[in-house]
Amino acid sequence: MDHPTAMALRDALWTATQLAGPPLLIVLGIGFTISLLQALTQIQEATLAFLPKVASVGLALLALGPWMGGVMQAWAARLFDQVVLLGGMP
Repeated sequence: MDHPTAMALRDALWTATQLAGPPLLIVLGIGFTISLLQALTQIQEATLAFLPKVASVGLALLALGPWMGGVMQAWAARLFDQVVLLGGMP
């Protein structure tokens, strides 16, 4: 049987991975595509790589915001339940 603290830590890391994964994968795809286009066209403009990434992360956070809020709310509820099980406030 795992220690409750280890279980809470594992749960927190898994929640962080779930929340950070989709935006990071989107930025990775956009960055790869733009880098490929820059290599093919030999246009080396820094803002060309930066602005689409910022816009795509913003759109991803807008689209995934309700889901992310639900994941965080479920994690907080589990965390508070574990605090009560460990002898916190009833």
